[in-house]
Amino acid sequence: MDLILKYFTNLTEDQISKFQQLEALYQDWNLKINVVSRKDIDELYLRHVLHSLGIAKVVEFKDGSKILDVGTGGGFPGIPLAILYPNCSFHLVDSIAKKLKVVDEVVEGLGLTNVKTTHSRVEEINDTFDFIVSRAVAIMPTFTHWVKGKIAKEQKNDLKNGILYLKGGDLTEELQDYKTATIYNLSDFYSEEFYETKKVVHLPLKYRG
Repeated sequence: MDLILKYFTNLTEDQISKFQQLEALYQDWNLKINVVSRKDIDELYLRHVLHSLGIAKVVEFKDGSKILDVGTGGGFPGIPLAILYPNCSFHLVDSIAKKLKVVDEVVEGLGLTNVKTTHSRVEEINDTFDFIVSRAVAIMPTFTHWVKGKIAKEQKNDLKNGILYLKGGDLTEELQDYKTATIYNLSDFYSEEFYETKKVVHLPLKYRG
């Protein structure tokens, strides 16, 4: 938890409380339904919560923004971002029902009112969003195909509407066809060794009506 306070110094009492509750909620539910590895549970704030919040180092979502989290798994990056941005709406999608069961319980435990979940493939979601976030569920060409047509027309934020993707390693080959992609190194924001190779990729996508 100290890690979160180290990099996010303007949190409200309510936000601090919610971030503090995450560990106990995940430890409890992970015993019933395993969605996070044992090692990752022990380092939940370093490997999951702070990683998710890396997106907030790249863009500060304006109030009213709509964000889709694809392949949310145990609720990352969606849940930490929803705590940080209570005036934005988050739609968390996963094709594995048992993972969403944990997400739903954590959302309820925290009293988050700005999160909805859907058990389906992302292609079946009929809505548009300012940003689509995810943690490396597929290579970029596959991912862009999945989310085609789901970007909102109106621009609310300083960063252009599109994909915000948490990835690691060398992305040169994977992104060679995406000339508009911007890569942000999380090591520029976080000093922990875990973040040496971690990145946020921003890929603007045009609205398709």
